[in-house]
Amino acid sequence: MTLIEYADRDMMAIDLANRLAGELNGILMHEERATLVVPGGTTPGPVFDVLCDVELDWDRVDVLLSDERWLPEDHPRSNTRLLRERLLKDRAAAARLVPLYMPKGSPEEAISTLEKELRPCLPISVALLGMGGDMHTASLFPRGDNLRLALDSHAPLLLPMRAEGLDEQRITLSARVLKEAINLHIVITGEDKKEAVLRAADLPPEEAPVKAVLGNATVHWAS
Repeated sequence: MTLIEYADRDMMAIDLANRLAGELNGILMHEERATLVVPGGTTPGPVFDVLCDVELDWDRVDVLLSDERWLPEDHPRSNTRLLRERLLKDRAAAARLVPLYMPKGSPEEAISTLEKELRPCLPISVALLGMGGDMHTASLFPRGDNLRLALDSHAPLLLPMRAEGLDEQRITLSARVLKEAINLHIVITGEDKKEAVLRAADLPPEEAPVKAVLGNATVHWAS
């Protein structure tokens, strides 16, 4: 794990957005398309606000979420809605969204179809992840019902995930898909998250799921 500390959140958003854009551009110099994975939640919003207007061949970029709540895309808690409002606009409106939701009753009913869309986009070119105070990343929760399978080196691409305290079912990329990303970043803010990610480095992934990807990641932090 590499930890980069910033003087403030604005500086982090600008630097990280430019870094992601540079890595995507580097991939596009020798590949026809590039894949960008991003998280939901509020922390990456300022990064999206900068990244969406960066000059890039966005029409050659596939964008997908690291995980999603099993909710319609127009629901206020949908990560896809956030993505459309904060990232897939301005120049980035030309990017192709790879969905992690379809109108089915449960993730299990849709996973095989969603995986067919996802498979041609792998390996991930650039991944930006978040992390919760409980040391989860994507929807890999410490007490998630499918966590053990999600951490397995032979895990499927996508898994449904449920955990105590979650209001909705989730669907998530597995740990192996995330850590195979060519470029992997984690963005966090606040002293509590910094302490958590440093603690996770000494814990097993079953207790701190973010540990499964930390070895390959650059962590970006601002207070």
